[in-house]
Amino acid sequence: MSWSTLTLTYPLWLLLLPLPVVVYRFVPAYKTKQSAIKVPFFNKLLDILGEQPELGASQLQPSWWQRGILIVSWCLLVIAMTKPTVLGEPQTREKLGRDVMVAVDLSGSMSEMDFSSSDGQAVSRLDAVKSVLHEFVATREGDRLGLILFGDAAYLQTPFTADHDVWLALLDQTEVAMAGQSTHLGDAIGLAIKVFEQSESSKDKEKVVVVLTDGNDTGSFVEPKDAAIVAAAKGVRIHVIAMGDPATIGEQALDMATIDNIASQSGGQAFQALDQEALQQAYQTIGELEPKLYESNQYRPKQTVHQYFLMVVVILYLIAFSTATLRRRYGQPRELNETNQTGRNL
Repeated sequence: MSWSTLTLTYPLWLLLLPLPVVVYRFVPAYKTKQSAIKVPFFNKLLDILGEQPELGASQLQPSWWQRGILIVSWCLLVIAMTKPTVLGEPQTREKLGRDVMVAVDLSGSMSEMDFSSSDGQAVSRLDAVKSVLHEFVATREGDRLGLILFGDAAYLQTPFTADHDVWLALLDQTEVAMAGQSTHLGDAIGLAIKVFEQSESSKDKEKVVVVLTDGNDTGSFVEPKDAAIVAAAKGVRIHVIAMGDPATIGEQALDMATIDNIASQSGGQAFQALDQEALQQAYQTIGELEPKLYESNQYRPKQTVHQYFLMVVVILYLIAFSTATLRRRYGQPRELNETNQTGRNL
């Protein structure tokens, strides 16, 4: 405990410190009544002794250590009433901003080697997504991230977490077609909305979904357009990044009309990434559209220490009581002997 950080919550109680002095000076001593014997020859006894009748009183005089304990105890009680507090070690309070759910398409077409790495090597679409997501996550300080994988169905790979390292580790474990060969885009959006609804901490945060897909919807239970309407009603904003060649036909063809509708219906934006540079640009734009809402402030907790002053008072009184008891017990025979000796002398 650092006394330099000691503060008094109610310092006006210190005005009571001189109260015992005031009482001692201006308040008369307390008198007690004692039993007495009334005798008819009291006046004759006074004449023989030559004494004058007067009011008698005996005042107990405390010893120096008893006075000291009383003074110290009173000071400690007054200080305890001021409720002294000390400041603890600085603590950092972090406030998380958004909940961002990333939905990654793992259909068979994500294995196409039509993207290039930073060193010019041909990589699959999924590897390009992983590489760009590592850069994207580095800019999301304070956000909680979730991960949904979808193919023949949608699966929650990672619930919302502020531990971005864990999130990236689980992302790196994904493989093409591990969720099936097709693309259930609508189901992925529906699952993202459900996760937001089930998360109590998401109710007061902005809710964002980033969807990466390279094909059109192939049989979701929920149509993508309907899922986008529900997302808008629930306050979930969806950004969609379409990967691949728009000239592709069949199940792997990009349905840009549906993708644009999903984004515009929910208040998000749609992007088309034909290469890794365009993919990086899409994530950069999303980062600008969804700036991080991260707040960090420091505070020092206060801890009251008035109980320690009261503990000292209790200990002092226990010592005083024990000392007085021992003095009475072991000092009594000596006092009786002195009394007897005085009686014999008389």
